[in-house]
Amino acid sequence: MTEKLPISITVCNDLVQKLTKVTSVCNKLEAQFNFQTMIANWYGNEELMLTVKLFIETEISFAIHKQGKVHSGIKNHSDDVFSYYEKSEKIQAISCYIAITNSELSLLNQQHKILAGLLHIKLQKVLNLIAKQLTLDAI
Repeated sequence: MTEKLPISITVCNDLVQKLTKVTSVCNKLEAQFNFQTMIANWYGNEELMLTVKLFIETEISFAIHKQGKVHSGIKNHSDDVFSYYEKSEKIQAISCYIAITNSELSLLNQQHKILAGLLHIKLQKVLNLIAKQLTLDAI
């Protein structure tokens, strides 16, 4: 049985179909970000486990998710990123939705090699926003 990592990255099916390497790129980024956040001591409090779920969406699926989340803890970080925070006795969970905009998608279709760099920069920026929100060290 595999242990779930604190940070997970899920890509919507439309993007998996359009960007053939997105799954493998996200698997590598997931491992890298879990390692970096461990080094930055994001998980020092063993009694209150932090989980971060990053959902990479198209503009359309992003809008659908945003419309469907009537949640008091919703936080709009930018036009293409929102998250919501849930906390219980033993878990604090952040679900974050990130849109790959149509212009980014067009660029990625023209230049496949920039996929890893674009996702790395975009996701790291989001994780650092979360770090600031929770008063954790940036990665």
